[in-house]
Amino acid sequence: MITDTEIKIKGVQALTDMLGEVDAERFVALIQREPFDYTKWQKTLWDNMTVGEISKNSMKSYKEPVDPDPI
Repeated sequence: MITDTEIKIKGVQALTDMLGEVDAERFVALIQREPFDYTKWQKTLWDNMTVGEISKNSMKSYKEPVDPDPI
């Protein structure tokens, strides 16, 4: 199990890799200023998609493996 600090570092790294520095910062700012229930959001996130569609979309966005230990 990794530490909370490692999770934060990897989370910011993932956001930055996928969104770039500016949009990653915007994402964090949006999450902080709006009331947000992650559990509720997660329950409805994939409501209109089949497992196959989710998998297909995931494979489209896949580029290359993320370094599990970027530090």
